[in-house]
Amino acid sequence: MTQRLDHFAAAPDLFQPMLEQEKLFMDSGLEHSLVELVKLRASQINGCAFCIHMHSHDLRAHGESEDRMQLLNAWRESSLYSDRERAALAWTEALTRVETSGAPDADYEAVAQLFSPREQVVLTLLISAINAWNRIAIGFRTPHPAAQEANAA
Repeated sequence: MTQRLDHFAAAPDLFQPMLEQEKLFMDSGLEHSLVELVKLRASQINGCAFCIHMHSHDLRAHGESEDRMQLLNAWRESSLYSDRERAALAWTEALTRVETSGAPDADYEAVAQLFSPREQVVLTLLISAINAWNRIAIGFRTPHPAAQEANAA
C-alpha cells in the first residue's frame, strides 16, 4: 500500500478543529477505556489499519487486557465488557453501519439508560469523529507504523 497524500502536511489548519475535538473527548468525563474501545471497534468495522494500530496500542499503554482487545469484535458473546461498554459498542456499530442499521431504538434506549444526555452527545460525536478519521486514513492510504517500519527495513 502506498500513501496517496500526507493530509496533515497538505492542510494542517483543516485538521486543527478535529484535533481539538479529540482533546474534548478525552476531557469529557467518559472513561478512557470506553473512548478507546469505541474508536477501536469502529476502526475494526471500517477496516482502518492505521486507526486499529493506534487505538490498540493506546489501550495497551493504559493497561487494557489483551483478551478484551482481541475479543472486541465478538463483544456480544463475551462477559468481559460492562453494561455501559456494551451499550456504547452497540451504538458504535449502529452508527458506523447506519446505512443498514437505521440506528435502532433498542440501541439508543440502552445508551439513554446508562449515559447522561451530555454523555450521549459526546458518545455520538465520538463515533462520528472516529468514522471521519477512518475515512481520511483509508482514503489517503495512511500506512500504520508497523508497515512504515517494515518498508524502511
